[in-house]
Amino acid sequence: MKRRAAISIFDRPAGVLSEDEDGYRFSYNPGYLTEESPIAISLTLPLQEEPHFSRTLHPFFDGLIPEGWLLDVVERTWKVNSRDRMGLLLVSCKDCIGAVSVLPLEEEAE
Repeated sequence: MKRRAAISIFDRPAGVLSEDEDGYRFSYNPGYLTEESPIAISLTLPLQEEPHFSRTLHPFFDGLIPEGWLLDVVERTWKVNSRDRMGLLLVSCKDCIGAVSVLPLEEEAE
């Protein structure tokens, strides 16, 4: 199974983050890249047509996940293991602080 999330910035759909057995890929939507003034999600994820690949969750997305007591609440409430970074991102970052939001998409069968 492949888990995926729609990534928006300032409520504009910007791209898709996906996880599979090889790692994580973030791809900007082609339509977003051709908008008048697209904004990069992060300086570490510059605007480009090719997917950004990482064996571990991209540090920018990992940084959106709550920490400390709030992480404990998320783990207990949604029963997500603290090592499941994509799972934590999907359940806790729909409306996180800042311009970026993460909305779960249907899982894809491989």
